[in-house]
Amino acid sequence: MMNQARATFSNLFGGEPLSYTRFSLARHVDGDNSHVEMKLAADEEENADNNMRAHVKTPRRCTGSICYGAIAVTIFFLIGFMIGYLGYCRRVEPKGECERPVDTEMKGSEDQELEEEVVLETPVRLYWDDLKTMLSEKLNPAKFGSTVKQLNQNTYTPREAGSAKDENLAYFVENQFNEYKLSKVWRNEHYVKIQVKSSTTPNSVILTSTNNDLVYLVENPEGYVAYSKAATVTGKLVHANFGTKEDFENLNTSVNGSLVIVRAGKITFAEKVANAESLNALGVLIYLDWTKFPIPKADLPVFGHVHLGTGDPYTPGFPSFNHTQFPPSQSSGLPTIPVQTISRQGAEKLFANMEGECPVSWRTDSSCRLQSKQNGNVKLTVNNELKEIKILNIFGVIKGVEEPDRYVVVGAQRDSWGPGAAKASVGTALLLELARTFSDMVLNGGFKPCRSIIFVSWSAGDFGAVGATEWLEGYITSLHLKVVTYINLDKAVLGTTNFKVTGSPMLFKLIEKTMQEVKHPLTGMSLYKDSNWVNKVEKLSFDNAAFPFLAYSGIPAVSFCFCEDTDYPYLSTTLDTYDTLMREIPQLNKLMYGAAEVAGQFLIKLTHDFELNLDYEMYNNKMLSFLKELMQYKGDVKEMGLSLQWLYSARGDFFRATSRLMTDFHNAERTNRFIMKELNDRIMKMEYHFLSPYVSPKEFPFRHIFWGSGPHTLQALLENLKLRKENKAAFNETLFRNQLALATWTIQGSDLVDKHKYEAT
Repeated sequence: MMNQARATFSNLFGGEPLSYTRFSLARHVDGDNSHVEMKLAADEEENADNNMRAHVKTPRRCTGSICYGAIAVTIFFLIGFMIGYLGYCRRVEPKGECERPVDTEMKGSEDQELEEEVVLETPVRLYWDDLKTMLSEKLNPAKFGSTVKQLNQNTYTPREAGSAKDENLAYFVENQFNEYKLSKVWRNEHYVKIQVKSSTTPNSVILTSTNNDLVYLVENPEGYVAYSKAATVTGKLVHANFGTKEDFENLNTSVNGSLVIVRAGKITFAEKVANAESLNALGVLIYLDWTKFPIPKADLPVFGHVHLGTGDPYTPGFPSFNHTQFPPSQSSGLPTIPVQTISRQGAEKLFANMEGECPVSWRTDSSCRLQSKQNGNVKLTVNNELKEIKILNIFGVIKGVEEPDRYVVVGAQRDSWGPGAAKASVGTALLLELARTFSDMVLNGGFKPCRSIIFVSWSAGDFGAVGATEWLEGYITSLHLKVVTYINLDKAVLGTTNFKVTGSPMLFKLIEKTMQEVKHPLTGMSLYKDSNWVNKVEKLSFDNAAFPFLAYSGIPAVSFCFCEDTDYPYLSTTLDTYDTLMREIPQLNKLMYGAAEVAGQFLIKLTHDFELNLDYEMYNNKMLSFLKELMQYKGDVKEMGLSLQWLYSARGDFFRATSRLMTDFHNAERTNRFIMKELNDRIMKMEYHFLSPYVSPKEFPFRHIFWGSGPHTLQALLENLKLRKENKAAFNETLFRNQLALATWTIQGSDLVDKHKYEAT
């Protein structure tokens, strides 16, 4: 199946010399589904650049009758070109006036026949307003709710990754794609390791005395936390609010050698555990408090994962294809302490044996307590087991007309630990309806997308975007040259009040135009309400499926939702059902229609015009913001005998590169596809060049210096430098010197977007 998937890319997108990252896999024949193996050549970028340049042949001298014949042919060609050009001007969008030669009214019948022939051969370009209207008309609001209900037929049956239900849903999506008559439909398989509860020995939380005598069993939790360390630990229990870095800093007691209990929310489970582990905590308990998650069912189980990374943590940086040999390794993002979710009922039992009221500023339940009493300990036992499973990613593509080997990817998670109505079914239903609508627009509406659109149903999203990341790992050397943007549909409808959007700054102008075009499906008001919205955009969170596209692969990505200021409380629980969703959001159909319009307009804007709608200048602003923060510590840098001049110079080179790119676009002939494609390719490389080349994706998978995680990021540099003022003993000068040097060279390296020779321009 993996060979079939890779071969599909090769056959579908013109058989370019493409590349496979780390392994050379043999040709595979499987009956009627045999395909040629796809190879992603290591020199693809160089070949692509060379192919894009215009080649000019040395002109030959004109002699004798050959010369007169050539002149006659040239005149005939010019006449035909002018007639065809005038016909073209009548059909294109009114971006500029077409100048009309004075003698066009005197065309003869022969010229008219030639013009009619050209009109028949030239594809009709639709207006933006026509496409927008077509999208709105072809989307079927009634389909959304019914599809969500169909995906959740067995209300309380989970569809955990690799389960029979997950696989059946994969085949359902594949069949739907085929029914919609997409250009090509295929699936790929990955063999990955996930962590599940032990089938024989339950996890437990026990209250004990200081001499380790059993007091009573607090809970055998039904939920669990994937990728926890399997271990037993005993110690005092300390409450650390949400478990953020600030929460731990504000505690009046040390967590060294203690267990920590934290509330769900604000940051991911993986970040909470990483913060606790960095302070030598023995283990972590996580619960849903009533204030933030007002769920009547006090014994509700909760699921999550704690891999501070992405993909299969036991093949970090490698794609988990079948028959592939992997080195014995694991992600550095796996915790070394046990972690367990506990019900609110169980948490309250623990609080009854703790002392010290929680601060009012926490705004949590009145039952909350800060730490164990002197004679009380907590014993946590986690017996989770690793399990190898097969997962399926389902792909369907609408092939582009001009650049079929450049594509916009739109995807949704299909699996869920619980019923997953809001978490997975809403996104999957949106994916299916968008695939149906765009296929209809192409087959029956005259829409001719310049670039290909790939619709993907991912598996193992609940375990940290495993399905998506394995695909990214498989083609990491080329996807930043192929994928224009990733659009995430997961959790697109979690409420009614707000519209929130986040993603790469390169997409901000596109997002703003879309918000101005789309109205809120319930209020009828424009989604664009605040001209200062850009400054309020939150970073993509670690558990957002768009995050690995941006921070791991350097691909612009966007995620959005109709939601409330508070979290949707039922995600990753057994109450994430269709009935619950309809009770909480009775206008689900209308809101999903609005979400489909947003995603649909993204797709049209990114595929309709040959010029890419990516704002490559936005990172100038991000760099300026970073330098302004850094300037606060200019004196500290100088005291260390260092200078920021090289960093300023790197930022200046980047600014000049983007200015030249803008000038090249302004001066480019829009009808010259070779020039425009080269300019587009320069834009597509920009995000990728912000991935630090100085760290390993095994150790720090999120290598983006703006949005990633680790010592290589600009934020980590600032935080380390801040310590020199606030806690000089904790400041690491050697680390800072490395951070400053590597950040400078990463930004300087991003100037590669302008390192082409532009003979064609």
